[in-house]
Amino acid sequence: MKVSCAWMFAGRDWQAPPSFPANVEWTGKDAVVALRCDVTSQRVFRASSKGDLSPFPFSLALMPRESKKARKERAACVYEHLAHEYPDAKCALDYGSPFQLAVATILSAQCTDVRVNMVTPELFRRFPDAPSLAAADQAELEELIRSTGFFRNKARSLLGMAREVTEDHGGELPRTMKELAALPGIGRKTANVVLGNAFGIDEGVVVDTHVKRLSGRLGFTAETNPDKIERDLMALFSRESWTMLAHLLIYHGRAVCPARRPRCNECAVSNICPSSAV
Repeated sequence: MKVSCAWMFAGRDWQAPPSFPANVEWTGKDAVVALRCDVTSQRVFRASSKGDLSPFPFSLALMPRESKKARKERAACVYEHLAHEYPDAKCALDYGSPFQLAVATILSAQCTDVRVNMVTPELFRRFPDAPSLAAADQAELEELIRSTGFFRNKARSLLGMAREVTEDHGGELPRTMKELAALPGIGRKTANVVLGNAFGIDEGVVVDTHVKRLSGRLGFTAETNPDKIERDLMALFSRESWTMLAHLLIYHGRAVCPARRPRCNECAVSNICPSSAV
C-alpha cells in the first residue's frame, strides 16, 4: 500500500533509502523535511538528518494514491461544502468602481484587507477615478496610504497605473487580462481580482497566501509557484467557479485553516481532506 501524504507532498512519490524500516512506506517530496509514516500504527514522524524520529504534529490519513478523476470529483465536493459553509463569501475589499478595486488590490500587497478598507474611504474621496488620481501629488498620496506599508512603491504604482488608464484607455479600466496585466502595479493576481469581481469575468483563480496554503493541504496541487498553482486549480474546477473558489478558500483559511494549528475538528471538509488530523 502506498501512503498519500498530500498535506506535505501532494502525492509526489519519493523512494526511501534501503536502510529505512520495512514497515515504513514513503510518498512525497520536500526540500527540507521528510516524513515517516508507520503503516502499522498509522503514526507520522519527522525524520531528522541523524535518522532519529520525533512525532509530527499532524496525523496524515492513509489512503490510496488518488487518480485525476477522483481528485476532480473530490474538488467539486470540497467546493460544494465550502459554498454551503460560507454563503456570503465575497471580495473583502471595499470599492465603488473597477478602478477603485484595482487601487485597493494594489494597496493590499503585504497588508491586511482590514487596513486597506480603513485607508480607502479618504483616498477615494480625494481621488475617486483615474484622471483625478493621475493628477495627484505623490507626497500627498504617500501620506494617505502610508499605513498600508511600502507606501512609496505603492504610490508610484498607483500614479503610473492611473496615468496609463487615463491616457491610453480613456479613463476606464480595460477588461482583458493582457491589457490589465500590462498596467503598472497590476500583475496577473490583481487582474484576476478585478476581472472576476468588478467585471464578472472568470479569467483565472486568484492565488494569495490562503489559497496557496489550502490548495496544498487539500491535495489539489504539489506546486509552490502561484502561476502553476493557478493552472492546477483551473484544471480541477469549472470556469464559472474560479472567482468564487478563491473567496471560499480565503474565508476558510481565515476562519478554520490558518497557517499554524488548523482546527481540523471544526472543518467542514475534514472528511475529504488528506491533511486532516481527525
